[in-house]
Amino acid sequence: MPDWTPPTQVNLVDLGFMDSRSKLIDLAAFLDRVQRAGQEGDFRVQALKNAIGLLSQDQPQRARDVLLSFSDPSVEPVEKAAMQGAIGAYKG
Repeated sequence: MPDWTPPTQVNLVDLGFMDSRSKLIDLAAFLDRVQRAGQEGDFRVQALKNAIGLLSQDQPQRARDVLLSFSDPSVEPVEKAAMQGAIGAYKG
């Protein structure tokens, strides 16, 4: 069996920058359209804007914090769901 060689270091910026840039531009375009339509008060748009603010944190748990910002913080189960499916953000 040949000796195992660890993989070489990968440049994550080279791999992910263009995809991340594209997603950020898509998000900006979405927010522009929502604003022009007068729908920026929707709780889901507000949740997106709140999550965008979390991106400027200089801590390695940004992804966790963004995910949790969309999540229902309650700990008690509801007796019966008000609807079927998800809406993507906690309405509060």
